Order: sequence, then structure tokens, then C-alpha cells
Amino acid sequence: MEFPQKGLPFNDLKRELTALKSNDMDWKGAHAFSMVFRASEDVSKVVENALSTFVFENGLSPFAFPSLLRMETEVVAMTADLFHGGDTAAGNMTSGGTESIIMAVKAARDYAREKRPQVKEPEMIIPRSAHPAFNKAAYYLGIKTVIVPTSESSLVDLDAFGKAFNPNTIFAMGSAFSYPHGVIDPIEKMAAIADKKGVWFHVDSCVGGFILPFLEKLGYPIPPFDFRVPGVWSMSADIHKYGYVSKGASTITYRDAELRKYQLFVYTDWNGGVYATPAISGARSGGPTAAAWSVMRFLGWEGYMRLAKDAMDATRLLMEGVRRIPGLHIIGDPPATTFAVGSDTLNVYALGDAMKVRGWHIDSQHMPPTLHFTVSPMHLKIVDPFLRDLAVAVKEVSLLKQEDISGEAAIYGMIGSLPDRAQAKEMTTQYFNDLYRAK
Repeated sequence: MEFPQKGLPFNDLKRELTALKSNDMDWKGAHAFSMVFRASEDVSKVVENALSTFVFENGLSPFAFPSLLRMETEVVAMTADLFHGGDTAAGNMTSGGTESIIMAVKAARDYAREKRPQVKEPEMIIPRSAHPAFNKAAYYLGIKTVIVPTSESSLVDLDAFGKAFNPNTIFAMGSAFSYPHGVIDPIEKMAAIADKKGVWFHVDSCVGGFILPFLEKLGYPIPPFDFRVPGVWSMSADIHKYGYVSKGASTITYRDAELRKYQLFVYTDWNGGVYATPAISGARSGGPTAAAWSVMRFLGWEGYMRLAKDAMDATRLLMEGVRRIPGLHIIGDPPATTFAVGSDTLNVYALGDAMKVRGWHIDSQHMPPTLHFTVSPMHLKIVDPFLRDLAVAVKEVSLLKQEDISGEAAIYGMIGSLPDRAQAKEMTTQYFNDLYRAK
């Protein structure tokens, strides 16, 4: 594609943008169970106003834009309050959960470099259910990952977790809750093991951080997972998930500012001046910061609890409906608003394709094969039509023969079943390398 010689009029561009969106998943109609978290029209207006007000402001300089500095520190302080961090907690906003996680691992690595210089080959312990961002952080930062197994209910094997520690271990983590199946790891027991070893323990609450505190307040049995738990050193939580903010708004929070120091990057020998950044990004749009600050203050505890109740009501109705359909089951016992559907008799990837034909977007997972559901308040209005379509799709897929399965179901099933995981990685790498090219 060549760089355009002449510009297009605004109205033409607007029509092109609208046309480009026509094949995207229908998140506004609540037909998607991932990627976008939407609360209501009034919250969307708050987000859009904040984005447009601060779209060009740059979070790189807290001196040029003290407004962004104030909003970021207040967003982190409000988040720390949710997680019972008290007056000592400190942190920063990032562009997303992956950046927050990389910052936590980087801080732990640099902390170990100073406090435990004898460690030359650092290792980190993560459950099989941990988000791949931890593997990404380890890959970028030169840390070996030790992956411990999970049970059939997707909970970490505590015995294997404890045995995985060795003199090179600098970091361990648990999820509250995990993305694949929505279960909360036994954070208190895991943190106690890490604390006894003197190892940095992190809680990944990127998905659950902005809904679990409100579910707990509503009376749901949510086990302690935050800074109330001794041994928890840091936490990651995305505001652009159940905080209902546009993408580009996450947080990394530490038990105290002394730990946060190891996250920072400072370079004082550049002829352009002192360069210091709290996270990976240098220049940052002020929009997501302003949107997070605005929505948190617009909703408050009362608004978030109302939305949490709607999301939880929708989740319970969907899970009950799934369990009534022969051939389907829920993985584990998810306590909040994310769950996964599996089957011992059906090809769930083909089921996902059949639902996509009906206008529903559901992500596929493997090990074991499942369909992923992250439920938002907007899904409360689509429970009945979704379950009707699901029941019909199950009957349709039950009649399929193996040779009739094609499309995404066949591709995903093949990659998930390859015994040679190096080959699976190579195939996926080539696929993505070809995907991100202008056609």
C-alpha cells in the first residue's frame, strides 16, 4: 500500500471508518464475551468526554501536565484503597495488564539484583493458568519460568508450588481471578509459602481487580486476595476491564513506595536532559488517565456495586442455563463473572463456530478445549436469546462428523492437539507474521 498523494475529505474518511467496522464483533449489542467491557450509555459518555478533553496531552512530563500527574496519582490511590493498601501503597498507571505485569517482574528482578546479588540465573514460579504476559515478561527480562500444574478445577497445585522454590527463585504469583476459567488461586496459602522463603509474591488481578471488591461488599464469598494478605508485595489490575474505561488504562500497585522504586527507569547522562519514566511507555496519551479518573469518580462504590450485581446476575443465569444443556459443563467453581464451558462429547470449537454464525463471539481455549465467557452488566439483557441459540447450536454440532468440521474449529483444534509444541509455536508464529501485513 503506497502512502497517499492527496488527502481525503473528512466525510469520506468518516464513511470509510464506519464501513471498516461493519465486520467487527458486535460488542455494543452484548454479543461478545471478551475484549470489550461496557457498563452503560452514561458511563460511555463520561469516557468519551475525558478522552476528547485530554486526547493530545502527554503523560511523559508531569511538569508540563500536572493535571495528568494529579489524576494518575489519585487513580492509583483509589485503587490502593480498594485493595486495602493503606497509606503506604504506591504505584502507577500503565497501558494495560501486560505492561503492569512486566513492570512487576522487572521490579522484582531489580530488587533481587540489589538484595540477593548471589542469584545469577533468576527464576519465577507461575501456575499453568497464569496469563502469558508473565511468560512474555520472563522472555524480555531474561528470567527462567517454572510452570506448576493446575488441577481439573484449574486451581494451582499447592504441593507442586511449594516444591518449585529454590535459591534462584525471585518471584512467584497467583491469579485473582484467572482469565481462562475465572477461579481464584489460594492466595493466602501461596503468599505464606513465598513469604516464608523471602520471595516477592504478586497477585494478578487484571481481570478481577475492579469487580471482586464490590462482589465481596455485596456479600458474595470472595476470599482475601489483596494487601490484607501478608506476603503480597504487588498487584496488577486493569481499569479498562471491570473499571469500564476505554483501553489503555491499567495499574500496578506495590505494598510501599520502596518496592515501587525498582520499577522506575532513570537515565541522567543524555544530552537531551534527565530521562525518567515509571513504566515501559515514554509518551502516553492523557486520555486513558483522564477517563479512568473520571469514571471512578462518576460511579463510586454505589455505581460499581450496582454494575457488579448486574454482571453477577447475568453470570449466574448463564451458568445455570449452560448446566441445563446436555453435554456441556463448567470448568471448576468460578466465584465471580468469568467462566469456561467444556464438553466430554462435543467439539467445543465447532460449537463456537456455530454460535459465531448466529452472531455471538466466544473465544476458544485449549488444555482442555473450552469456550471462554467474561460477563459484563450489558449481558443481562441477552441471557434468554443466547441460551436459546446455544441449545440449538449444541444439537446441530452433535450431528456433525469429524470430516464436516472446518474453519477456525479445525485450525484451533489442530494447533491445540499437536504433540510437538515447538511445531505448534512455529505454525502460530508464521500465521501471525503473515496476518499483520497490508492486503
